[in-house]
Amino acid sequence: MIILHKMNGEEFILNATHIETIEERPDTVITLVNDRKYLVKETAAEIIDLMAHYHNKIYVGIRDIKIERVKD
Repeated sequence: MIILHKMNGEEFILNATHIETIEERPDTVITLVNDRKYLVKETAAEIIDLMAHYHNKIYVGIRDIKIERVKD
């Protein structure tokens, strides 16, 4: 999940795994996989950084999980 800001300054949280496209026209438009669109204050580069940080937290967490083998 990433924190973004609507054009009126209102903060909201978006599931980053649902983002399909990010466009700057010149305002930033995020389109989700369900075709819902969000107009946000952040630039495409800022959103990409937020997404990278979010995914890194998930993958590092998965990598650090220790799996124990079940003995027969």
